[in-house]
Amino acid sequence: MPGRFLLLFLILLTSCSGFFKKKTERTLARAYNEYLFESDLKGVVQKDTPARDSLMIVKAYIDNWVRQRLILHQAEKNLETKDIDFTKQLENYRNSLITFEYENALIRQKLDTIVTDEEISAYYNTNQNTFPVTDNIIRVQYVKLPLKSKFIPQARTLLLSDKPDDKNRLADLCEQQSLGYFINDEKWLFFSDFMNEIPFRTPDPEGFLRKNKQVEVSDQTFTYLVRFRDYKLKDNVFPMEMVKQKITDIILNKRKMELIGKMHEYIYQNALKQNDFEVFNN
Repeated sequence: MPGRFLLLFLILLTSCSGFFKKKTERTLARAYNEYLFESDLKGVVQKDTPARDSLMIVKAYIDNWVRQRLILHQAEKNLETKDIDFTKQLENYRNSLITFEYENALIRQKLDTIVTDEEISAYYNTNQNTFPVTDNIIRVQYVKLPLKSKFIPQARTLLLSDKPDDKNRLADLCEQQSLGYFINDEKWLFFSDFMNEIPFRTPDPEGFLRKNKQVEVSDQTFTYLVRFRDYKLKDNVFPMEMVKQKITDIILNKRKMELIGKMHEYIYQNALKQNDFEVFNN
């Protein structure tokens, strides 16, 4: 008799857990037999959120909760049992999450993330054709000065010089007098991006780059001095400097796949030795 009473008590306790919860805290909403309690809003509103914004966030959350429960109830009422049994899908999803988390933990612990310049260069030389230029690219120097600046002749002379001292003098001049400049002639830029910096457009970018080594243009306020140091047209190959990070990512991703593959094979072979699994032939 006491055992039957205890079993009955546990059944009532389980079925009425929502009832006891309602008695001890504020109820915010109900949808059929489901209740939304004040504790369910924990974390919904961030600290230091203004009171007015907090109220709007809470109202939106409650409204969304009610709408979801109503739709869910209607769906469950109209769908057949077999259509709402997601046991297998949930099991697969859980297994995928566990495996994914384990693989990430392994990567964090074991992956060598140092990629040398030699590795990058070797990959680039072997796979150049996988990096086609998608837009015209240039190495360029330019200086932007006020239209009537007395420093224009000096800047023009220094810009066209390849002497190290002149490059340093140009850098000093740009720091003191220029309203905008780019004198790092080792860095590659997209031609279309650069053209947004100067008041000049050309209907034939390829022809323009082939014919011009330097350009000087002005608008109503400024003069722009431009020297093109090098260029590559579409359908060429990106220089290694522009794809260095991409190659690094490719090498690291390859290492990840190899590390995960070795882990999978080690687990399989170890389980095989330990006779931890069997495949039955029917």
